[in-house]
Amino acid sequence: MNKTTALTRLALAAVAAASLAAPVASQAADGPWLVRARAVNLDPANKDSTGLDLNVNSKVIPELDISYFFTPNIAAELVLTVPQKHDIKAGDTKIGSLKHLPPTLSVQYHFLPTSNFRPYVGVGVNLTLFSDVDFDPAVRAALQPSVESKSFGMAYGAGFDYKLTEQVYLNVDVKKVHIHAKVKAFGEDAGTLKVNPVLFGIGIGYRF
Repeated sequence: MNKTTALTRLALAAVAAASLAAPVASQAADGPWLVRARAVNLDPANKDSTGLDLNVNSKVIPELDISYFFTPNIAAELVLTVPQKHDIKAGDTKIGSLKHLPPTLSVQYHFLPTSNFRPYVGVGVNLTLFSDVDFDPAVRAALQPSVESKSFGMAYGAGFDYKLTEQVYLNVDVKKVHIHAKVKAFGEDAGTLKVNPVLFGIGIGYRF
């Protein structure tokens, strides 16, 4: 092997090594933490089995998301917000109100962790805590209603992050969360309101 051939092969090997190292370097530049702030539209399904046509209203809520990347592709996501107040209606008539706090923990798979456009899917669990349940006096006198204080359910989601700068991302996220409110009248089970909302969020993320 002459010197020119050896140098050519060495140069080709260096180029190949650099091309393989580039994605690793890009991944190493990304920190494991990603914090997002979103505005989320909560659109409930409102499937009621009490016979009273119970439903809660749609609303836009603030949301904080904290994600930790165990690998470039796999992350755990914790979604938090402050307690949200909703009207309780029977048909179109407001009969009370309640607050709910719905933290959700998911495991996500991120498909393209080194590109600017980074789609993902996730699955997890939701714990919703109901509080400050307040029914109108006439409803309390007629039915003595109550709502169970918590709900457990699955959560499914998909979305994407788009890299705007080295650490700032645009985020779009959609989730389906299973939330149910068990209703009692005179201390006896009266049925279940399956809220089961679709959550559509847009926000900004910061990775470090």
